[in-house]
Amino acid sequence: MVVLTAPCPSNSVLYNETLCACSPGFIFNVSTGSCVQFTVSDSEWVLNSGVDYSIGFPVSLFQFDQIKKFTQSQAVFLEATAFLVIIWLVFCGAVRFGKLGDGRTHWFNIRWLISRLDISFATSHYLDDQKVVLKRKTELGGAFSMASWILFIGLVTVLIYQVISKRSVEVHSVRAASAPDLVSFVNNLEFNITTISSMSCTQLRGLGTLAMGNPGSIDYRTASLSTFANYSCLNSSRGPIITLTCNNCPLSWDNIYINWQFVDIPNEPAAAVGFQFNLTARNPASKKHMSFVSGVVNNGSRQDDKTVTYRGPGMNILKFNVALRIYHNFHDLKLVQPLLHEFLPGSYVTDAVQLESSLQNPANGFINNSLSVKFLSDYIVEVDRDSFVGLVGFLANVGGLYCVCIGVFFFLLIQCEHRIKRLRHEDQVLRRIRQRRKAQERWDKLRKYVMYTWGRRSLQEGLDYDDQKSCCACGLPVPVKRRASLRRRMQQEISLHTISFDKNRRSSNEKVLQGPSAPGTDNHPTGNTVPFQPSEARNDDILPVPPKPELRGDSPMDVADVQKSIQDLYDYNAKLREKLIATQSMLDTLTKNTVSLFTADAKR
Repeated sequence: MVVLTAPCPSNSVLYNETLCACSPGFIFNVSTGSCVQFTVSDSEWVLNSGVDYSIGFPVSLFQFDQIKKFTQSQAVFLEATAFLVIIWLVFCGAVRFGKLGDGRTHWFNIRWLISRLDISFATSHYLDDQKVVLKRKTELGGAFSMASWILFIGLVTVLIYQVISKRSVEVHSVRAASAPDLVSFVNNLEFNITTISSMSCTQLRGLGTLAMGNPGSIDYRTASLSTFANYSCLNSSRGPIITLTCNNCPLSWDNIYINWQFVDIPNEPAAAVGFQFNLTARNPASKKHMSFVSGVVNNGSRQDDKTVTYRGPGMNILKFNVALRIYHNFHDLKLVQPLLHEFLPGSYVTDAVQLESSLQNPANGFINNSLSVKFLSDYIVEVDRDSFVGLVGFLANVGGLYCVCIGVFFFLLIQCEHRIKRLRHEDQVLRRIRQRRKAQERWDKLRKYVMYTWGRRSLQEGLDYDDQKSCCACGLPVPVKRRASLRRRMQQEISLHTISFDKNRRSSNEKVLQGPSAPGTDNHPTGNTVPFQPSEARNDDILPVPPKPELRGDSPMDVADVQKSIQDLYDYNAKLREKLIATQSMLDTLTKNTVSLFTADAKR
């Protein structure tokens, strides 16, 4: 404790008429030159077993520890999933109030997209009796399909959260320790005890004696502290630090006690407001594993917030336990775990009057401290990790969640379509509107193409022709000008089809197109034979007149008459075949011309 001279700063007491000291629970701050209250936060207490069970994948990639700070439980994921499902269903219900129109409105496009999302119930919609199951995508099915997948993804997220946070269980088993077990435990222990005050190491007294066993028992004995550990004292901004280092520390002793004290020296009274401790255990064979316990105590084991200052003959005892552990999942690592058992406060003052009286009394001019370490060497704790979630179990849980999600919304879908008849065929309404719109768009596109290629007049002529054709039953004659135009076009097309570069095919065509030959003559053309002209046939009749049967009632038919009739039918069929070939060639030519026109327009 730093002694100040009058006038005293705030939060201090005056003693011996000229000297000042900080009030109980206050410590002098050298940087500000005032007395500040000493407080202890919960974050200053740290306990570590020295073994890290975390895996690097979720921690390094997903920062699981940071996520866990914001999501303290899986209820957050469940609430978010339920919120998304409700929002989606409300949105799908609100869209239904929009008008479909002719299929060009935004409401129709949204509802059509929702119906396309029907990926889970496309073959499970309502059917009448004895109807073939068809794949139908409805708006209700799309809404429920996406809702089921949102619910499934949310539940799988919760499952993954459980697997990461509780992927295994730490199993502790206790067995009695034997002498060979105690000898096999080789650990280095280090004790750091800081007396939080304004004192220095020059006030330290009595450090150097080690007591072993229980006081008053037959195994109680004392020894030099140097036989157990190396010790030293170091000044710091928070007070003197007592450091004890024990290499290959023996664990066969049950209890050890180490005592020391701080005394008054001129202008530096012995007083403290708390104690800071840090005990570390390390296995020399595996230096990356270290267990420790650290923290600060300022008011003993009491739970009140009363500020105190330690001063007087009473002993301040810090009790620690050291447990023996074997980690089988870390290659049988043998490491001791230090634990703070209790802090028993000694003499202390709680108000300014008691502090002033103690500072003026030389009999209270010291602080007695004691470190008590108890080795729990009767039993050894064996630690192992057992995983309760395997790959098969995880896949089974995922499959169960999928079945539950699909089953819930499938039940809702069946109930809605069974009770509301309008929902049974809503897909047909959307398809008809869409098909009508597509047909109109294609017809408009064709009209624009015809107008662009042949002009508006050609389109008007085509409409007039359709009107005349539709009114042919009315008995109205076709205009002469229109009939002549059509005749010229048909003659041009037929003349194109009559041109052939294949001699064999041309000769065969001429042979077939000849008139019927007389009986007893061959079918080869002669100089007097006139071939059949398709253009002339087109001008008169599209198809030739079938031969008339000649029936003689007065005389019976002979074989020659039958052969002649068959020959006439054959010639007639040959002419029909040639007509069909010419028509097919004309259609092919028209198709090629249309494709060439499309290609030329595209190049333009």
